[in-house]
Amino acid sequence: MDVTPMSRWIKVGTLEQIPRLGARVVQTRHGPIAVFRTADDAVFALLDQCPHKGGPLSQGIVFGHHVACPLHNWSIHLKDGQAEAPDEGCAKRFQVKQDQEQIFLDIGD
Repeated sequence: MDVTPMSRWIKVGTLEQIPRLGARVVQTRHGPIAVFRTADDAVFALLDQCPHKGGPLSQGIVFGHHVACPLHNWSIHLKDGQAEAPDEGCAKRFQVKQDQEQIFLDIGD
């Protein structure tokens, strides 16, 4: 992982290094962050912790722009981290950007 001084963005790898319909986990000072890749190659990042019981979202099943928590099957929107009703809660979301094939994650301040 490359960290540029005074930068919030870290390089997490290439699009091809994130499995389609899966995730890659990046260890940060915020804890583990799951970087997800959907079937249409959209990339999203959430704290790797379900808002329900803390299950590892990176081990869940990605479908559409959602991930199903592997512990209790909660459906979490990848775009905003919100649990789908009737469940309630939110996984912290992180911004990602793609520069050609490279994926970058905004870890904030």
